[in-house]
Amino acid sequence: MGRVSAGTITGATAAEIAASVRGLIERGELEPGQALPPVRTLAEQLGVNRNTAVAAYTRLARDGAVIAQGRAGTRVAGRPAVAQEGFAPAGRHRTLAPDVPAGTLRDLGTGNPAPSLIPDLAPALAGVVGRPVLYGEPVIDPGFEAWARAWVAPDVPTGADAALTLTSGAVDAIERLLAAALVRDDAVALEDPCFLASIQTVRHGGYRAIPVPVDEQGMTPDGLRAALEAGARAVVTTPRAQNPTGASLGEGRAEELRAVLADHPYVLVIEDDYYSFLSRSAFRSIVGEGHRRWALVRSVSKFLGPDLCLAVTATDPATAERLALRLSPGTTWVSHLLQRLAHGVLRDEAALALIERAGDHYAERNTAAAAALTAQGVTVRPGDGMSLWVPVPRPAREVAAELARRGWLVRTGDEFRLLPDAEPSRHLRLTVHDLGPAELEQLAADLAAAARA
Repeated sequence: MGRVSAGTITGATAAEIAASVRGLIERGELEPGQALPPVRTLAEQLGVNRNTAVAAYTRLARDGAVIAQGRAGTRVAGRPAVAQEGFAPAGRHRTLAPDVPAGTLRDLGTGNPAPSLIPDLAPALAGVVGRPVLYGEPVIDPGFEAWARAWVAPDVPTGADAALTLTSGAVDAIERLLAAALVRDDAVALEDPCFLASIQTVRHGGYRAIPVPVDEQGMTPDGLRAALEAGARAVVTTPRAQNPTGASLGEGRAEELRAVLADHPYVLVIEDDYYSFLSRSAFRSIVGEGHRRWALVRSVSKFLGPDLCLAVTATDPATAERLALRLSPGTTWVSHLLQRLAHGVLRDEAALALIERAGDHYAERNTAAAAALTAQGVTVRPGDGMSLWVPVPRPAREVAAELARRGWLVRTGDEFRLLPDAEPSRHLRLTVHDLGPAELEQLAADLAAAARA
């Protein structure tokens, strides 16, 4: 594919040059893979300083519009497939084992809860319907608000005057929080590896993701410190059942992270406690008493089902005001019918007992799978959450391809990485809670063989 002529690109500033290139891409005059002019050539053609051309290409690379390849030049980026949580997109298996029919594979990549462990919503439906809710009324149903405040009260900063906001799920809350606090090109500290939806939210918002490594205890203090020193204006973290690693913060690690944040009290810290009731670990916040901007997000999706899109966000008052402004142009509240339905289920003792059993079940199956794998020579730490984070001795894509030939469809750690040009991942994420003992033994044997192949 040929190189675009420098003469078709216009502009006198980095912003104008970048906008010109984006316009050419949008009109189809530049195609994926096509080479852009060298920086020196472009600068001479436009009569600008070489640094201006460099800055334009840097902007485009940050936006994902181009790919910088060093001496190989700069090329127009393609549209890479974006990994989705909860299901296997049609054809995903073909990137692993194109010779294996998709319908023959057991999908271990979903991250979905077990349907049998989601409470029946039908008994609560009778109490949902009441008088119509009209414009101008309180956006939070009074009964649900009282329940939600009790839910978050023990875990917000001591003495904080927490404000409550409802959104259509945790991902919606995080997107709105970032949009209310940041502008395009602002930096966000994200866990690496990271939850797929957080990666997409930051990418689509035009923010710069700064990776913070995650170890067995969660986000690392040195990584967080480096991200803050690099200019991160927001931090998105998962205090427990980190997805995909299953790491949960201990009190020692949480204290270390609070100490790092103490020097940055105005950085927005978003704690995504998505697993809440299902977690077997205590909640430990990284927000210290003096921190000024914070948000605690809790969704009901993992224990009441993904279709009940409802999340509670507790924030400091200033962040709540910004979030309210962000909500005002569009959907100003979450349906009161959904609020009443969730409240009705969460007051039912049988439903709460089922949720508790669900948390025990996911933890027990992860522990059993980790033991089976370890017995086969693949040492695994169970962690917390819906899935298992499995280290493998060679690139995960190679192991995943071999597993596909043996009938298993898995996710590799590459999908959860923030930097596409990072070293190939050596981890798999497996959702195993619906496998019986015999299936777990077969999976362990197949995975060990695939790792050795």
